[in-house]
Amino acid sequence: MSRLNGVTDKGAGLVRRWLGVLRDDLLTARADPLPPSVWLRWVPHGFVCLAAVGVLLGDMAQLNDHGGLEIGLALLIALGQSTAMVLALRQPVPAWWLSLGATMLGAMVVRARMEPGEYAFTWPWTAAGLIAHLFVLLLLALRVRTRVSAEVLALTSLITYVLQGLIGGQNYQPTGQTAVPLFIVAVVLGTALRGRREARAELGRQTTLTAEERARRTLLEERSRIARELHDVVAHHMSVISIQAQVAPHLVRDPSDELKENLAGIRQNAVEALTELRRVLDVLRSEHPAPGERADVPDTSRHAPQPTLDRLDSLVENTRAAGLTVTTELTGERRPLPPGVELSAYRIVQEALSNVLRHAPGATAHVVLAYDPRGLRVEVVDTGPTREAPPSAGAGHGLLGMRERAVMLGGRLTAGPWSGRGYKVDAYLPAPSPHASAPPPQDGTA
Repeated sequence: MSRLNGVTDKGAGLVRRWLGVLRDDLLTARADPLPPSVWLRWVPHGFVCLAAVGVLLGDMAQLNDHGGLEIGLALLIALGQSTAMVLALRQPVPAWWLSLGATMLGAMVVRARMEPGEYAFTWPWTAAGLIAHLFVLLLLALRVRTRVSAEVLALTSLITYVLQGLIGGQNYQPTGQTAVPLFIVAVVLGTALRGRREARAELGRQTTLTAEERARRTLLEERSRIARELHDVVAHHMSVISIQAQVAPHLVRDPSDELKENLAGIRQNAVEALTELRRVLDVLRSEHPAPGERADVPDTSRHAPQPTLDRLDSLVENTRAAGLTVTTELTGERRPLPPGVELSAYRIVQEALSNVLRHAPGATAHVVLAYDPRGLRVEVVDTGPTREAPPSAGAGHGLLGMRERAVMLGGRLTAGPWSGRGYKVDAYLPAPSPHASAPPPQDGTA
């Protein structure tokens, strides 16, 4: 007995849960506007409104002429069905209730006036009422979940069966057998179109996320590459500090124990910092190996000294050998710059000239290095391609790397079209001299 009561309670709980689901799905006035079409914009909305006018006139005439209803009552029922079509553009579930309610009212009123005669009235769905409800179901299925569409279709079919199969009438042409299959087609079509629209939207979101992830990964790779290059610069300074701390006691006659202890501590800290730098570099190389290199294969080029502006002439000569006409210009008083600035300036010129070779065949390039008391301006301009550029195998991230180098040093970089078909890269890298007083330029002038 207790087991039977448990099963009964479980069944009652399941029924209450399903009734709650139906209440939440169907007893709602939530607005869900039909978005404009991608290609037709508001044409579908106008077509629905035009069809609603046709339903209003056709249903009113049919109910009045053949259904025997007064013009006022016929207008009320027809107005309910046509209004449901327009309302379905914004609130599909309330529109379905309105269409179903108007149909039930019209069916019951017409049934009360049915008499044997020569004309058999189409019942319970009039032709115009059937068209209106098809519009409503289609617009509803386009925007609500499949479960809600199935619930609406089931209730519509159930009410059609009750009206025609259980209540019935006399002297009428049954339309339920035709209406229910048409309703199924409308719901299936709307559900399929909604699924296609959602799939396209999801694909667009995934494409955006993929592009953002690719850009983020590219940025991290560029920063990692810059960090690997700057490692040699920092390691050189740490090595110099270690050597100076080791040699310093020998340059002083009778150094005190405190001085020896402090210098030994400086050397020890420098050695430990250099060791940690090497570990960081190993991590960077294992996570983001440079193109063409493997982290598990030794490469002597990894330990080559990083280039500076002293090697700019060699870079220009190599570029000329590749077929690009390059001219250089040096303004201001040339002076030694911090190694990081020298390295970044060299890489910016190198990448800019590579871009000219890759994307502007037949162009000529002009490189300007402008020194001022506050830093260095690097400018690379080209005259534009004279023929179509061949497909490039590059990743297209050169500008990102150049901009990261400039920002890392507290500078700026701009790049864009110049003088018609040409292109210009303009960077400013702060490197104040000991006697600098003027602020760095902000408008692209040195």
